[in-house]
Amino acid sequence: MAQLCVALVAGEASGDILGSGLMRALKARHPDVRFIGVGGPLMEAEGLQSYFPMERLAVMGLVEVLGRLRELLKRRKLLIETLIGERPDAFIGIDAPDFTLNIELKLRQAGIKTVHYVSPSVWAWRQKRVLKIREGCDLMLTLLPFEARFYEEKGVPVRFVGHPLADTIPLEADRPAARAELGLGEGPVVALMPGSRGGEVGRLGALFLDAAERLCQQVPGVRFVLPCANAARRAQIEQMLEGRQLPLTLLDGQSHQALAACDAVLIASGTATLEALLYKRPMVVAYRLAPLTYWILKRLVKSPYVSLPNLLAQRALVPELLQDDATSEALANTLAPLVANGSQQTERFDEIHRTLRRDASNQAAEAVLALLKDR
Repeated sequence: MAQLCVALVAGEASGDILGSGLMRALKARHPDVRFIGVGGPLMEAEGLQSYFPMERLAVMGLVEVLGRLRELLKRRKLLIETLIGERPDAFIGIDAPDFTLNIELKLRQAGIKTVHYVSPSVWAWRQKRVLKIREGCDLMLTLLPFEARFYEEKGVPVRFVGHPLADTIPLEADRPAARAELGLGEGPVVALMPGSRGGEVGRLGALFLDAAERLCQQVPGVRFVLPCANAARRAQIEQMLEGRQLPLTLLDGQSHQALAACDAVLIASGTATLEALLYKRPMVVAYRLAPLTYWILKRLVKSPYVSLPNLLAQRALVPELLQDDATSEALANTLAPLVANGSQQTERFDEIHRTLRRDASNQAAEAVLALLKDR
């Protein structure tokens, strides 16, 4: 087998996880492979020669991006020049579409095969981006089946590889073991998951705690767990808890243990809703944005749903309470019946889990090598 050179660029921790899994699967099929590009510690551990630290790309929020725009554009230009000089057999952009899609376009124009791993939300908004994807991308790898259908309709070569979370989360979680690990014992437990970013927790944290106080009056003996993404989020929540008497356990990380242990979840819209689905836990999804942002997005977004469970089911499987509808009273009233009996909501969750459980890293590796077989 001739040596392969594969370039990969990941922009944040979730991309580093996906990239390392894909690299491992590629090495298993083609041992003589060299990896170059940009990635984090997990990708470097698999042998990636990273041109600069991945953290330089991990920027959230419009203001933060504007503050670093000159650096990001300079890094991207240099990366394109370096990769055209190196001429890898394939370039794989992992998520981070605002950074990687432009690289894919330039490299494909230079005759290098390009793959994009993890679809941006083009099916929901800014659908014209699909034209740029079609021009710059030899293959789109999607984690979700409805994304693949969208690309097929738009004439973009695509492969649905499944979701790595569906591979790693067991089909049936051990609730008693998770409770023992967290020291929770018997009785109803609700997980509160207001998000991992400061802005999200700022908008939803106090609201979720207010809803929890109301829930205490409706569900006798209920207790709460709240996983904190990092020390800054924990400090933020602790400040919101001052003056409250809630039976609440704060966790450092451990979001999967919280989901395994709980009976129901009050959760911010995002990837965590997919994790809750995979753990088969009934949920109420809430989200609030800055009023102007919400007003703009409401006019741009084409999808009738925001949460992944509803997008995957293509129907209203879980309640979504957004913006002004997300009041503490409405959240508590919607959640209370699910704590005792959420089985009606979760009956489709197992079927969705099995649909997504496709051994994503190996599927992705096979698709990349199939693209290169005629090189």
